[in-house]
Amino acid sequence: MHNFLNREKKSISEEAVVLHCSPTMAGLKTGSLFSCPVEDSEMLAEGIRSLNGHLVPRGIRLVPLRVTEQRALIYMYRPGRLKRDLSDRTAERILSERDYPVKQTERCIVELVRRLNGEEAFPHEIGLFLGYPPEDVDAFIKNGAAGEKCIGMWKVYGDVETAKCKFAQYKKCTRLYCEAFQKYHSFDRLIVGLS
Repeated sequence: MHNFLNREKKSISEEAVVLHCSPTMAGLKTGSLFSCPVEDSEMLAEGIRSLNGHLVPRGIRLVPLRVTEQRALIYMYRPGRLKRDLSDRTAERILSERDYPVKQTERCIVELVRRLNGEEAFPHEIGLFLGYPPEDVDAFIKNGAAGEKCIGMWKVYGDVETAKCKFAQYKKCTRLYCEAFQKYHSFDRLIVGLS
């Protein structure tokens, strides 16, 4: 079992971020999500601020989407890629139908946070914020668990071969990043900056 909090500081650990966000850190994926226990919300916030000190200069951000007394849902994303992903015609339609402020990426994240913390049903459009193909997100919203062709990080309704290649790429990246982190104990050298 992985220790998601640094016990000394009671804040989010670099190890947890590497374990769950390697493809985003490597520049292969737009965004990643993970949940971690919360022992002290102020220390969690401080840990996120500290990690962002390493991430933001390289074009990545870490934000809490939802924090309860026991758990936090953490989102790592690349703002430039997210802006590009959300400008896809299908993505814009999905978000527009759900009253997101289309073409305002940061405000779309604020709206996602509102929905995750509200009484509404789970926002399945969250897949758009993680870099999932808009066609697959749209099909999942319309069909739920029915009719998928393949299941990996997401349910695939469209291009199975491309999805399988991505799943394998993400899995390999995570394995290599975890091995490198164990060997070198260097978070900074794993962050790929993209222009």
